[in-house]
Amino acid sequence: MTITPEDLVTDAGRLLLPPAEAPLALTPGLRARAAAVLLRLALEQALDTYWKQVTPRMTRIGKHRMLCLEWYAGYDAARRCRTTWAALSAACHYRAYELPPAPAEIQARLREVIALLTALGAGPATAAKTDCTDT
Repeated sequence: MTITPEDLVTDAGRLLLPPAEAPLALTPGLRARAAAVLLRLALEQALDTYWKQVTPRMTRIGKHRMLCLEWYAGYDAARRCRTTWAALSAACHYRAYELPPAPAEIQARLREVIALLTALGAGPATAAKTDCTDT
């Protein structure tokens, strides 16, 4: 059984807005942090799928796939991807001196991840200016 990015986004949405009849064993901050982990995983899986379509070698390089995204998916998609990934990464980490992320903040990131899944699912938008995997 394979879990798709769409499944992860759906599960994150259920964590953020649980059904009324569901028992609320987790605090809203803990549910928001768990949803952030699922959303970041969905974004990373979508990036892997995207790069498999473009050049499979890029899936082995973690940081470079974000940096080279601008030449393949366009400036706006690359900027949104970097910003969303960084915000989700910050929300995933537990720090004793910080409050957990607010559910409304993660809900906004959920909408952004959905938009990015759509943008990355369309394949490369423009031809590559340079081959980032050869550097």
